[in-house]
Amino acid sequence: MTSNRIAKRVIGSFLLFFYVAFISPQSSVAQPFSPSSQVSLLTFGPGEELYSVFGHTAIRIYDPMHNIDRTYGWGGFRFSENNFYVKFLRGTLPYYIDAYEMYLMVYAYQAENRTIQEQILNLSPSQKQRLFDVLTTNMLPQNATYQYKFFYDNCATRPRDVIAKACGDSLMIPSRSRMTGKSYRDWMNDYLGEKPWAKVGMNLAIGNPSDVQTDGWHAMYLPENVHDQLGDATLKLANGQVVPLVARDQTLFKAAKTFPHELPFILDPNVIFTLFGILVALFTLRRYQSGRVDRWVDRWLFGIVGFFGWFLFLLWVGTDHGVTAWNPTLFYLMPLHLPLIYWATSAHATARRRTTYFSIVAVLIVVGMVLSNVPGGVDVVFPLTLLIRCIVNIQMVRRGYQTPARVA
Repeated sequence: MTSNRIAKRVIGSFLLFFYVAFISPQSSVAQPFSPSSQVSLLTFGPGEELYSVFGHTAIRIYDPMHNIDRTYGWGGFRFSENNFYVKFLRGTLPYYIDAYEMYLMVYAYQAENRTIQEQILNLSPSQKQRLFDVLTTNMLPQNATYQYKFFYDNCATRPRDVIAKACGDSLMIPSRSRMTGKSYRDWMNDYLGEKPWAKVGMNLAIGNPSDVQTDGWHAMYLPENVHDQLGDATLKLANGQVVPLVARDQTLFKAAKTFPHELPFILDPNVIFTLFGILVALFTLRRYQSGRVDRWVDRWLFGIVGFFGWFLFLLWVGTDHGVTAWNPTLFYLMPLHLPLIYWATSAHATARRRTTYFSIVAVLIVVGMVLSNVPGGVDVVFPLTLLIRCIVNIQMVRRGYQTPARVA
């Protein structure tokens, strides 16, 4: 990023802060619209940071007669919130509706080189007023926060719902009930191609609710889907005439093309986990051929697995995200490895104890591999690495032959 772009972002951030702190609270008083007023849906393209990679949506209110040109968005949060990181991890961090002057919003997103699209809505005067009244009610202190849900209630679904409420039964979205052929997870992964580690981490963290197939309405948890589907929507007027919801679709700012920040091949998670798996397999085979099964390797490997397993389990039972429940990766990232791996590999552990423990673990790993929907090779290569360690710890005794029983 050049120094010029950095300066623009700093200035833009300062202007946004100044407006929120000193201007915005006093400028949300409901008032009748003039005939020249416009209501628009703004769609901002994906950004480079993970929090912005899915884009953003806002509503613009433009009324030159009353000197109003303001945007409303539901994507704000406060770093000053008490216990910010704890609330963020638990999914209880309050998100805010914020109002910004249009020129500040445009400047900030231009500084981040993010495309800005505007869809001017074909609303009647009463629908415009109803929408503005809803926004004004939302801006009241008792209504200004909500509990963010990544798939269900976010900065894209809130503007969609406000528009739908203002239009009532006159709004018709052709794709509303039509199945998209994609799950919540599939849509999410469309935006994570250039962030492979984030893609792995987020897919490991979310459970079965993310694999529910979406219809058009539920796919609008992403800003670009809101833009596309409302672009095809229509309004039925009082006289029975059907008109497009979007009167005009225009691009206010087109992001300049940049070279994607590709991760070096050697740092790709699939490569890292594959190389790790090969090293563990070669080490295990060599030690096995010499009659040894190393206890410290299993303690180290399965201990780390157990640690991450507890983290995923707490995301399930201890948070309100709504998408981390019933996570099949917990079959191979089993929390109980910590501390059971030390029980199974203690100095007093019998061969029967080790065999029973690692046999059960091997079955769970296979089940997890079958049920997991994590894309890429990580959820295959890493479970196979664990499976190799399980196999060498299963000591079968046959006539005239015994597998290595020595441990180190």
